[in-house]
Amino acid sequence: MKSFAIVVKDNNISESGYRELKDSYDKYGHEEGIEPHYATELDKVENIASANGLQWNYPWEGQQTDLKTGLIKTAYPTADKRRRMSCFMSHWYLWQKCVKLDETICVLEHDARFIKKLPSDRTFKNCKYDIIGINDPSMATRKSKVYHDKILEGTQFFQPVPTIDEFNIPQGLAGNSAYVIKPTGAKTMIELSKEHGMWPNDALMCKQLVGAKLGVTTDFYTKVQGTRSTTTQ
Repeated sequence: MKSFAIVVKDNNISESGYRELKDSYDKYGHEEGIEPHYATELDKVENIASANGLQWNYPWEGQQTDLKTGLIKTAYPTADKRRRMSCFMSHWYLWQKCVKLDETICVLEHDARFIKKLPSDRTFKNCKYDIIGINDPSMATRKSKVYHDKILEGTQFFQPVPTIDEFNIPQGLAGNSAYVIKPTGAKTMIELSKEHGMWPNDALMCKQLVGAKLGVTTDFYTKVQGTRSTTTQ
C-alpha cells in the first residue's frame, strides 16, 4: 500500500516532522516507501479551490447550524484562513490521487509517527469500510480518552467510529493525521466536498456524512507527537 505524507514546504516544523515520520515508517519494515505530498501553497490556495469548484463553507468564528445537514459547525482556531484551506486541499488532492491510482492508500500528516507495522493491503481491501482511521486518539482529538476507551471496548479488528457526542456534532476520526482510504471512500469525500463545500477535513469526514463506511481499527498504528500545528500559526 502506497503512503503519502502531507508536508508544508520550507516549514521547519513540518519538514522535521516528516523526517521523523519517515524514520518511524522505515523502522517497522514497511516495504512500499512513503512519499511526501507538498501542501497547497498559501498564495495560490483560494484560486486553486475556486478553479476546482470548491468554496469554504465553515465558520471562521463561533458556531453555525448547517441548514442542509443540521450539524453544528464550530470554528477551529485559525490565525491564517489560508492555512486551514491548504490543509483541506492537500487531503483533497490525495483523494484525487487515490481515485486516479485506483488503489487503497494511506494518508498521513507530518505529525504522525508509526508505532507498529501496518497489516497487509489485503486486510484493508477486504474490510467493509472505505475509510479507516489507524491513529491512537490520545492527544489527537477532543474527548480523546473517551474516544480511546470506546475503541478498546470493541471486539472486532475493524469497527465503526465510536459515538462520543450528541449526534448533531460532526464525529469522525481521531483527527486526520493517519487514515487508510479506498478509491470508493475517496470518491465519497470528493462528492461531499462538492455538495457541502470545504470544511476542516476531519469535520467533513464524519460518520453523519460518510455513513457506515467510516471505521477505525482496534489496534493503533500511529500516534501524533504533539508538535506545534501548522494550521493554527
